[in-house]
Amino acid sequence: MAASPAPQEQQFIHLVRLAWDLRKRGLGVAIEVPSREQPVLLLARMPGPVRIMAVALDGRWFFTWGRGRAHRVRALADDAADRVWEVAQ
Repeated sequence: MAASPAPQEQQFIHLVRLAWDLRKRGLGVAIEVPSREQPVLLLARMPGPVRIMAVALDGRWFFTWGRGRAHRVRALADDAADRVWEVAQ
Protein backbone atom coordinates (compact mmCIF):
# COMPACT_ATOMS: atom_id res chain seq x y z
CA MET A 1 0.00 0.00 0.00
CA ALA A 2 1.42 3.38 -1.00
CA ALA A 3 1.89 6.04 1.67
CA SER A 4 -0.03 9.32 1.45
CA PRO A 5 1.93 12.15 -0.13
CA ALA A 6 3.64 14.60 2.23
CA PRO A 7 1.81 17.93 2.75
CA GLN A 8 4.19 19.88 0.47
CA GLU A 9 3.75 17.24 -2.24
CA GLN A 10 -0.04 17.53 -1.87
CA GLN A 11 0.28 21.32 -2.19
CA PHE A 12 2.27 20.87 -5.38
CA ILE A 13 -0.26 18.41 -6.84
CA HIS A 14 -3.17 20.80 -6.19
CA LEU A 15 -1.25 23.71 -7.73
CA VAL A 16 -0.30 21.72 -10.84
CA ARG A 17 -3.93 20.72 -11.37
CA LEU A 18 -5.05 24.34 -11.00
CA ALA A 19 -2.26 25.54 -13.30
CA TRP A 20 -3.38 23.12 -16.00
CA ASP A 21 -7.02 24.23 -15.69
CA LEU A 22 -6.01 27.90 -15.92
CA ARG A 23 -3.74 27.20 -18.89
CA LYS A 24 -6.73 25.71 -20.71
CA ARG A 25 -8.45 29.09 -20.21
CA GLY A 26 -5.53 30.84 -21.91
CA LEU A 27 -3.90 32.25 -18.79
CA GLY A 28 -0.16 32.37 -18.22
CA VAL A 29 0.91 30.59 -15.05
CA ALA A 30 4.07 29.34 -13.41
CA ILE A 31 4.69 27.24 -10.34
CA GLU A 32 7.47 28.31 -8.05
CA VAL A 33 8.94 25.66 -5.77
CA PRO A 34 11.44 27.37 -3.46
CA SER A 35 13.75 25.12 -1.51
CA ARG A 36 12.73 26.42 1.92
CA GLU A 37 9.24 27.84 1.40
CA GLN A 38 5.84 26.57 0.30
CA PRO A 39 5.17 26.09 -3.42
CA VAL A 40 3.09 28.83 -5.03
CA LEU A 41 1.30 29.31 -8.35
CA LEU A 42 2.05 32.63 -10.06
CA LEU A 43 -0.86 33.86 -12.17
CA ALA A 44 0.25 36.44 -14.74
CA ARG A 45 -1.62 39.71 -14.32
CA MET A 46 -0.82 43.39 -14.48
CA PRO A 47 0.68 45.14 -12.59
CA GLY A 48 2.20 41.96 -11.15
CA PRO A 49 1.49 38.28 -10.69
CA VAL A 50 -1.07 36.97 -8.21
CA ARG A 51 0.45 34.46 -5.77
CA ILE A 52 -1.87 31.51 -5.18
CA MET A 53 -1.15 29.01 -2.46
CA ALA A 54 -2.67 25.66 -1.58
CA VAL A 55 -3.27 25.40 2.15
CA ALA A 56 -4.88 22.80 4.39
CA LEU A 57 -7.49 24.13 6.83
CA ASP A 58 -9.32 21.72 9.11
CA GLY A 59 -8.30 18.78 6.92
CA ARG A 60 -9.53 20.37 3.66
CA TRP A 61 -7.40 21.89 0.91
CA PHE A 62 -8.05 25.44 -0.30
CA PHE A 63 -6.54 27.78 -2.86
CA THR A 64 -5.91 31.19 -1.35
CA TRP A 65 -4.69 34.41 -2.97
CA GLY A 66 -5.35 37.03 -0.30
CA ARG A 67 -6.87 37.47 3.10
CA GLY A 68 -10.33 36.43 4.14
CA ARG A 69 -12.91 33.99 2.88
CA ALA A 70 -13.54 35.98 -0.31
CA HIS A 71 -10.00 35.15 -1.43
CA ARG A 72 -10.13 31.40 -1.16
CA VAL A 73 -11.90 28.45 -2.71
CA ARG A 74 -11.90 24.72 -1.95
CA ALA A 75 -9.17 23.09 -4.01
CA LEU A 76 -11.48 20.27 -5.09
CA ALA A 77 -14.46 22.50 -5.89
CA ASP A 78 -15.77 22.17 -9.45
CA ASP A 79 -15.55 25.94 -9.88
CA ALA A 80 -12.09 26.44 -8.33
CA ALA A 81 -10.42 27.39 -11.62
CA ASP A 82 -13.33 29.67 -12.52
CA ARG A 83 -13.04 31.52 -9.19
CA VAL A 84 -9.30 31.97 -9.62
CA TRP A 85 -9.79 32.97 -13.28
CA GLU A 86 -12.01 35.84 -12.07
CA VAL A 87 -9.02 37.21 -10.18
CA ALA A 88 -7.12 37.58 -13.45
CA GLN A 89 -9.82 39.75 -15.02
